[in-house]
Amino acid sequence: MSQLSDHLRLQVASARRLLLVLLAQRDSIRRQDVEGVLARLGDVQAELAVRQRIERGRDDLLRSAGTRLGVAPEALQLEDLLGGIPAGQADEARHLSAELKGLLAEISTVHQQNRLLIRQELSFLDHLLRVLSGTPQAGYLASGGFAAAAPSFATVDARV
Repeated sequence: MSQLSDHLRLQVASARRLLLVLLAQRDSIRRQDVEGVLARLGDVQAELAVRQRIERGRDDLLRSAGTRLGVAPEALQLEDLLGGIPAGQADEARHLSAELKGLLAEISTVHQQNRLLIRQELSFLDHLLRVLSGTPQAGYLASGGFAAAAPSFATVDARV
C-alpha cells in the first residue's frame, strides 16, 4: 500500500506544479508577455517529462497488481488495489485519488482557457496586421452585401 500512496503523492505533487505553471502562463498571456508565455511553455514541457516518468511508474504498479490479483491492468480500479489494507491507509489513498482527479480537471479547464486566450490574441494580431496592410477582411459591406476575405498569407514583408 505504501507504494500506492507514494505514487499518488507523486502524482498530486506533479499535478499541483503543472497547475501553477498553467496559471502563471495564463497571467503572462493576459499581460501579453511573450517571453513569459514562452518561459512557462518550457516549464510545462519539463513538468510533462516528469509526468511521463510518473506514468511509467503507474503502469508498473498496475501491471504488478494485475498479476497479483489475476486482473488485466487496464481493468483495475482503485478499490481493487485497496483490498486487504488497513482502513486508514485506504482512506488516505482514496483522498489522494480524489484530489488528483480534481487537480486534473482544473488543469484541463485552465489549459482550455489558455488556448482560448492565445487564440483571441492571435485573432487580434491578425486583425491588426490586416488593417495596417490594407488587406480587406470578410464581413458585411455598407451596401448590405458581403465581402469575402482576401487570401491570407503566412509571410511578412520585412522591407516595409
